[in-house]
Amino acid sequence: MTDAAREQTRYEPFRLRHAIQLAAPHTWPASVMPVLIACALAHRFLGSVDAVLAFVLLCICVLMQSSVNAFNDYFDFVKGTDSEADLLEADDSTLVNDGIDPRAALILACGLLAAAFLLGIPVILWCGFIPLAIALAGAAAVVLYSAGKTPISALPLGEAISGCVMGGLIPLACFFCLTGCLSACALVCSLPCIIGVALIMMTNNACDIEKDERAARRTLPVLLGRARTRVAYRALVLLWLAAICLLCAAFFPSGVFWLPFMLLASIPLIKALWKNPLSQASRIAAMGGIVSLNVTLGAFYALCIMA
Repeated sequence: MTDAAREQTRYEPFRLRHAIQLAAPHTWPASVMPVLIACALAHRFLGSVDAVLAFVLLCICVLMQSSVNAFNDYFDFVKGTDSEADLLEADDSTLVNDGIDPRAALILACGLLAAAFLLGIPVILWCGFIPLAIALAGAAAVVLYSAGKTPISALPLGEAISGCVMGGLIPLACFFCLTGCLSACALVCSLPCIIGVALIMMTNNACDIEKDERAARRTLPVLLGRARTRVAYRALVLLWLAAICLLCAAFFPSGVFWLPFMLLASIPLIKALWKNPLSQASRIAAMGGIVSLNVTLGAFYALCIMA
């Protein structure tokens, strides 16, 4: 759209509810749970955690994820990936449904990212420049995930990169800030977070196969097809459960007591995901299920670590 066309278009006023929809709070467990795991590991390492610092780190991670969500909506809109035909809920795509100026979404995304870095300044001054280096890598992933001619979200690497950045780098950075120790063990213990975040991305991409094919996006589910995607999806869910059980047995044996309760709590969610066809019509249920499973497994895993 040209600047002249933008000037002639009558946009709806940008309101607080639009900002909240673009930030997509229902996806925040993807950043909250990695911070929780980092706090649990730090508590196990030190015997206590600085609550104020932990809260600041949580806010930074949520702000960065909200920025990702807003950037993604903006670039999907301007590239024509999102359309009214793909809407399943009134707030499924704020820019398509509510007729607001897409530049407002871009400004919001940049503002959220800037707020995360401003909030991180005292953390960097207190903890040193290692968190800054990790944060810069995360920020680069935030922009490259949605921006550019071929963004990460349109490639078969989307699941792996989002899982490693959010599920791996977030716990690593937060653990370092809370303990002052850059530990490979913390990264290994973040494997369940990496798988959980990757599955959130895979759920969304599996449900959007047809839409992504129309937009010439080469996501992993597009390459695999829905049948093979469901096989890989189920295998990753089992690997997720196995990773938690094995890590607890190896590093946190006193927490093994909680594993049967974790499995009992997660069975209904896993059954629902097993039956879900991962189609566009079932996307809302699938996304709700995988986010709920992230919360359930993440909370029990943190409990096992601190037991």
